[in-house]
Amino acid sequence: MDITTIFGISLAVGGMIVGILEEGGNLLAYVGVSAFIIIACGTVGAVITSFPLSTLSKAPRLLIIAFTEQKYDITKTINMLVGFSEKARREGILSLEVELTNINDPFLKQGVQLIVDGTEPALVRDILETKITTIEERHHSGAGIFEAAGGFAPTMGIIGTVLGLINVLSNISDAASLAASIALAFIATLYGVFSANVIWIPIGTKLKNKSKKEVLVKSIIVEGVLSIESGDNPRIVAQKLISFLSQSEAKNVNVSSGK
Repeated sequence: MDITTIFGISLAVGGMIVGILEEGGNLLAYVGVSAFIIIACGTVGAVITSFPLSTLSKAPRLLIIAFTEQKYDITKTINMLVGFSEKARREGILSLEVELTNINDPFLKQGVQLIVDGTEPALVRDILETKITTIEERHHSGAGIFEAAGGFAPTMGIIGTVLGLINVLSNISDAASLAASIALAFIATLYGVFSANVIWIPIGTKLKNKSKKEVLVKSIIVEGVLSIESGDNPRIVAQKLISFLSQSEAKNVNVSSGK
């Protein structure tokens, strides 16, 4: 599980509950079934209207991604590319064909297959970068679902509050329950703003950050594969790919070889 997603949402919810209790509030006073229905149905309905079914169908999987950890061993990938570079320098690029069965990353496998097949470097870059662009666009549209929900939810909250106030004012003769009814009407606004800023927008941001991590790994692969094809010295390949990393990550990359 992605601890930061779970901890962040839990901290926000917990903080609100503690704040309410600290002020002597009653949690039951913040429960509004009608407000929840308006926010939930209104937000979901607006999102459904905004996106095609092909994009919406990915929402459950995107939620799973947001709440689970995707591990990318960048240093392992770079070390593998440097190893391929050493082998290609010693035995030729065609020698990498036997390594294809040991590559688990489909993107890296495709890149190595392209250079083994003798594809022109410009075409290799074009094919791989086009795939990266497609992945980025797909990820952006997926994150956009939750960002859109974050935009709609507060507005739906205001609509819910307005509806509640209309109902209150239409029964203003009951002065005894007027204050409680007005307070209940504002619960819709609370639900809308809270869900937007604690759930929807953060999840959209988390998905974008995870997308950036994946794109970084793929960009490293593109540069590594092209360096191998151009016959660069393994040490140069390593130094080129290290430039994508932080200093702490770079320490784990093998740059000893200069063959």
